[in-house]
Amino acid sequence: MALLGAIEGGGTKFVLAVCDEKMNILDRQSIPTEDGQKTVDAVIAYFDQFDDLAAIGIAMFGPIDVNPESKTYGRVLDTPKRGWSGYDFLGRMKAWRDIPYFWTTDVNGSAWAEYKTGAVKENHSLVYLTIGTGVGAGIIHHGEFLIGYGHPEAGHIMIQKHPKDTYKGHCPFHQDHCLEGLASGPAMAERWGKTAKDLPDDHIAWEIEADYLAQAAVDFTMTLRPDKIIFGGGVPHREILLPLVRKAFLDKFRNYLAIPDVEDYIVPVSTGDNAGILGCFYLAQEGLAQAE
Repeated sequence: MALLGAIEGGGTKFVLAVCDEKMNILDRQSIPTEDGQKTVDAVIAYFDQFDDLAAIGIAMFGPIDVNPESKTYGRVLDTPKRGWSGYDFLGRMKAWRDIPYFWTTDVNGSAWAEYKTGAVKENHSLVYLTIGTGVGAGIIHHGEFLIGYGHPEAGHIMIQKHPKDTYKGHCPFHQDHCLEGLASGPAMAERWGKTAKDLPDDHIAWEIEADYLAQAAVDFTMTLRPDKIIFGGGVPHREILLPLVRKAFLDKFRNYLAIPDVEDYIVPVSTGDNAGILGCFYLAQEGLAQAE
């Protein structure tokens, strides 16, 4: 029986899993994220248990080099995560076992799960925004990830600051000018002294957060015209948020273009906390098909 492997690489933990040909998860394990060498040692030790792996999908925290024509393809690029800058993740895996791999960003993995089985399975394009420790976007158009010179860093688009917001910003590069600096989970916690899950529904934090996410949704609508915009990550777990985002979006959008009904257009992730792993399994299938 041919097996598929999944590596969901996060800044705090790696989730590793194996499934059969029908996508039944046979085994799953989490390991702490250490430096590149130690973490990948543990990844390889885990997959050493399985002799019948046909392919592995890797969805990795970034920035990473996803351009196959680049000399540093498969490496982690400059990152504040200690012991990872320049690490040749894909090269190490290929040296361990010569099987097909699909290498992409962590948010692309989740986006692919939504594209294949979730909120967009009957549509052609999506923007998947994750709002958590950082902010990132997986962008898919007609079955292809949006990749140019590199992968998008959509969490760092410029945002107009809310008039009631005096926060200095969390991003070390753009401070209070970018989406991640103003709307990420750590930005909310630092600004309000409480994490998103502990803020009451009537707190002004939600008005401000919705304003920033709505600005992003308007920008992506104007530039990419996706079939859906999906919000995932820890912050959108709060049910108060998306209705406020939809309202703020409509206020800013002002019926400029034709879009689906906003309830069907701006939606929560439908594959839940399994999105990353499911996406990796489907990407492993893609890697296998490309190798044949």
